[in-house]
Amino acid sequence: MAINKQKKEELLERYKEQIENAPAIVFTDYRGTSVSKIQSLRAKLNETGTTYMVVKNSLLALALQQSGRNFTDELLTGPKAVAFVGEDIGKGVTALKDWIKTERIVEITGALLETSVLDAAGAESLSDLPTKEQTLASILGVLNAPAGNLARILNAPSSSLVRVINAYVEKQQGEEAA
Repeated sequence: MAINKQKKEELLERYKEQIENAPAIVFTDYRGTSVSKIQSLRAKLNETGTTYMVVKNSLLALALQQSGRNFTDELLTGPKAVAFVGEDIGKGVTALKDWIKTERIVEITGALLETSVLDAAGAESLSDLPTKEQTLASILGVLNAPAGNLARILNAPSSSLVRVINAYVEKQQGEEAA
């Protein structure tokens, strides 16, 4: 179905906006998927800050070029729907893979990660990335470790001193009793 020039310009701008806000873009083949299933997937991905859109390949290619993103023609072959993954890449791609496992309809065909082009296996491995919460927890653990060690070191001499004084007091009490 042909679309008019104004609609093409609107789509091009929408694609460029999504590209600018997405550190990762996952390409999928959605053949055989019903509209209701795509809406279900969109709802699931929206919870992770990911936008899922059926795209017009030629317009997406133009938007990628204008945005300075690398891509290959293989990524834009056949009917494509694209997941524009938000800042939490691990969470977004994991949600997509989980949905695909249960529905067995959509197939991941590749991805763009910043300036890198990934094949289907590389795209699926993005789900192995830690989530934003896991990354922050790891950083917090690294930052807290020196403080915890310092507290233990500072407490060690005082606890040793308390044990020595306690032993002295017990010795004195033992001598007085004898």
